Amino acid sequence: MAGYIEDRWLKKRPNKQTGKRERTSLYGKGKRYRVKGIPGVQDRSFDTSEDAKQWLATARTDSSRGDFVDPRRGEISLADYIVGHWWSARADEPSTAGPMASRIWNHIIPLVGDLSLREIDAAALRSFKAALLSRVEETTAEVIWGHLSSILGSAVDDQRLLRNPVKARNSVKPPRPTEKKAKAWAREVVDAVRAGLQERYRLAVDLGIGLGLRQGEAFGLAEEDFDFEAGVVRVRRQLKWDIKGRPYFSLPKGRKTREAPLPPNLAIRARAHFRRFPSTPCTLPWRNPEPPTTALEERQRKPITVNLVLTTSHGNRIYYRTWNDRSWKRALAAAGIIKPVGEKVRRDGGRVRRVPLYAAPREDMFHVLRHTYASVQLEAGESIVSLSKWLGHSTPKVTLDHYAHFMPGAGQRGLAAMDAWLEDRHQPKVPEKSLLADWIKEIPSKPQVKGMSVPGAPLSVKYKETARGGLAVNIIEC
Repeated sequence: MAGYIEDRWLKKRPNKQTGKRERTSLYGKGKRYRVKGIPGVQDRSFDTSEDAKQWLATARTDSSRGDFVDPRRGEISLADYIVGHWWSARADEPSTAGPMASRIWNHIIPLVGDLSLREIDAAALRSFKAALLSRVEETTAEVIWGHLSSILGSAVDDQRLLRNPVKARNSVKPPRPTEKKAKAWAREVVDAVRAGLQERYRLAVDLGIGLGLRQGEAFGLAEEDFDFEAGVVRVRRQLKWDIKGRPYFSLPKGRKTREAPLPPNLAIRARAHFRRFPSTPCTLPWRNPEPPTTALEERQRKPITVNLVLTTSHGNRIYYRTWNDRSWKRALAAAGIIKPVGEKVRRDGGRVRRVPLYAAPREDMFHVLRHTYASVQLEAGESIVSLSKWLGHSTPKVTLDHYAHFMPGAGQRGLAAMDAWLEDRHQPKVPEKSLLADWIKEIPSKPQVKGMSVPGAPLSVKYKETARGGLAVNIIEC
């Protein structure tokens, strides 16, 4: 069996003359017993033979199952592991890497970066969660918690931890923001916001409402993406910006293209927009704005030219932050959705301008148009599978999770069933075709019946249901 215990203080074989084991040059120095000889397991020393035997037995079992993790490999600090092993091996897109780096270096490393991987236990996680929630909102805390879980999961794969403490600790739950349902606008609100935009930007609202596009997909849409004959729009790219404010093109979210049906009236508006505001060629890098350093990166990041249908008044690509602040929020204010919260003084040359500042809630930003598109489709009875494909979701389940509350009649069947359950069974059941107020208004015009239907006359009505579902009625005047 692999593995054995070595006594570092005494020689292995006894002296032939004395029959006793002689001392080695290491006698009295360091720990006496060392476990050696286990394949893939680093030697380890102990003070007592009992400790060495217990560790040897455990190491043998874990090694045979492939589960052995040397505890010493987990003594590296979390900050050192992130910088030297985890972050340097990632290859995220710039728009993802920038915000992720900001969250890790501003929150995870300052709060738990000094702890070793082995020291991150339930108590450390509870303290981290409490400190994190005092710094950021629960929505952001949930994302940061996911980053920490991903980091520690990689440490498990690197054989620095036996298991991920974030997932193994049942007593510590991840931050959970209050669940909010997707919000959709009424047609009047959409029209009001659209009217508040410059004429050249109104097509952006049409693209969000009519195709369910995300903001970056709308800003990256080209005239050649419209197939008027087939009646579809091909969503093949999005316009993105890295943390340094450099623009580039990349695939839509989920790294997959899609087609969305083109409504005829949207086609009319698109043609009119193309005539009024001709498309502008825009050349940008693909996937990453960083200058390439290898031949492979040069091929992968080779710039492409796109005839953008949405551009600024100067013919430039749209920068989403400027557009949100100076166009979208102003349109929201013009529609009465938000109000100014202050003003900013701007100096343009020799002129001083006072620009109102707006704080728009996230639920009223451009993405609400996508939610409205989903709402209209579901209320019209469109298939969840089709809608999921048009929205570019990975599975129909994602669509259901986001938009199930938009489905018509949601909850009505259950409400009817519960209402029937709570019905008073002791109350006499009146057939649906009973002669109550509605029947009195529709009494036949026969003389013998008409004479008894004098308003205010006391009547005694007796009825019973026939075998064929009809109704036999007797009217007796009191």
